[in-house]
Amino acid sequence: MNTIPRPEHPNPQFERRDWINLNGKWEFEIDTGVSGIDREFFKRTSLNSEITVPFCPESVLSGIGNTDFLNSVWYLKKFKLPKGTKGKKVILHFGAVDYESYIYINTEKAFYHIGGYSSFEVDITKYLKYGEENIITVCAIDKKGSKASGKQSDKYGSYGCFYTRTTGIWQTVWLELVPKNYVKRVKYYPMPEQKSLLIEAETVGDEEFFAECSYRGKKVGEVKARLHDGTSRLVLPLDELHLWEEGKGRLYDLNITYGKDSVKSYFGIRTAGFDKKNFLLNSKPLFLRTVLDQGYYKEGIYTAKDEDELKRDIKLSLDAGFNGARLHQKVFEPRFLYHCDKAGYLVFGEIGNWGLDVSDISCLPDFLDEWIEVINRDFNHPSIVGWCPLNETWDYENRHQNDGLIKSMYYATKAQDSTRPCIGTSGNYQVVSDIYDIHDYLQKKDEFEGIYLAKDIDTMLKEYDGTHDWVSKYQNSSEWKDYPIFVSEYGGIRWDKADVGGWGYGDAPKTEEEFFERYEYLTKAIINSPYVCGFCYTQLYDVEQEVNGLYTYEREPKFDMQKIKAITQAERKIK
Repeated sequence: MNTIPRPEHPNPQFERRDWINLNGKWEFEIDTGVSGIDREFFKRTSLNSEITVPFCPESVLSGIGNTDFLNSVWYLKKFKLPKGTKGKKVILHFGAVDYESYIYINTEKAFYHIGGYSSFEVDITKYLKYGEENIITVCAIDKKGSKASGKQSDKYGSYGCFYTRTTGIWQTVWLELVPKNYVKRVKYYPMPEQKSLLIEAETVGDEEFFAECSYRGKKVGEVKARLHDGTSRLVLPLDELHLWEEGKGRLYDLNITYGKDSVKSYFGIRTAGFDKKNFLLNSKPLFLRTVLDQGYYKEGIYTAKDEDELKRDIKLSLDAGFNGARLHQKVFEPRFLYHCDKAGYLVFGEIGNWGLDVSDISCLPDFLDEWIEVINRDFNHPSIVGWCPLNETWDYENRHQNDGLIKSMYYATKAQDSTRPCIGTSGNYQVVSDIYDIHDYLQKKDEFEGIYLAKDIDTMLKEYDGTHDWVSKYQNSSEWKDYPIFVSEYGGIRWDKADVGGWGYGDAPKTEEEFFERYEYLTKAIINSPYVCGFCYTQLYDVEQEVNGLYTYEREPKFDMQKIKAITQAERKIK
């Protein structure tokens, strides 16, 4: 039996055979006063307790379970390199560490990283000892402040829609052994009209780059070229075109070699975008029937205990009739996106921006750097059909949001990825975006239908502004009438069978029949609105005290899911 937690390769879209999973037992110490660097903890050969990586110390699965504020924590791992390593580069990878990371190898500082959601890597070759024991030491500093922290609570306990915090390492840590000349990264640009794939490859050294493509075991294309240090572009022609579509994750396998380096990968061929009224997948209108997925787990908090938990949440969503999700206020791990890719499951990639002082432009550099790292890491996943760098940018401590910050995030996103649409801000004050994004937690039938089933778009937007007076504080919705409209949060119907006073939106229905009635009239009003291109229901499952999920926190169905599915997938009847 494999005793390493989360033993699977963390990035199946860029997988080498020669890798070492470092998950499992690490030495651990809480540094309450954030004085460990001054006290030179990085020179220690042991720490005072133990933790199971990749689970955060707040979680049960970590073996620690300390949910108080952990301003700084330290990790230590001893390892020996396998025989035959000398002459290869050794790359140390961290899936995610919240929030500031100091990485030491054999007491020497090797790297510093800011950001709790993005992955990073360190070439540690020059710090290593061969034939001897090596020590990795990690200091993670996660002090409370105006940094991006998503739904992590700023109080001792969870409340409202804020949940248990995550500190330190919360995704897989691994080593990769690569030859002197190797492929650093690749980006895939699908070109269905040209029946080909554009590959942008960043390489180290001078070698022949060779990519061989197959579909369901049959070879369907190849490309080769001599490349040098830096970034190059190659076109891979495809003998057969199989489009990635809703519910049909048609993926091509791709094997890449570069001298002695070998990488196993995959890709999907599809396009995603909007016209003035619709979301378009492969240039065809597709109504978005999505759900809010927070990516929280009862035992692991930010981290699934195993791969089955990742796959389960996609299945639960599909069982409820949804064709995708907003991956909300968190960056989900590549392994989850891999299963979305396989399932033909459409998702919007986000980052946990809540906690960021959006009134202060000085917050931009670190946050933008992290967001660009996220885009570059997840660029190749066909399941990601749009980006959303910001969610509900409220005024911060009575200071108006800095619109320049919001604009910078949007334009940087589009510059980094011109192939996908960008929701500049999901809900609240819109500044610049590819769509008009609405959050609407109205619960009353007449009010809700009065907006979405209005006689024309001008009336709809006027009704929306009139009912939601906070929207018009800084804008007039009519300015967005030529944009597609996405109701990216609605519902949030509170339902708690245990009746323990959990949190949710609006008054809780008194009976299950009343719940179904409300879910139906809210959902069908959006489905039958000629002005809306899709919805996102809040939410897939309960999280801690928030009880507006269709499933419990343990992922048990709260309702007859066939009835939920029938409503979710109701036919559009546009008058």
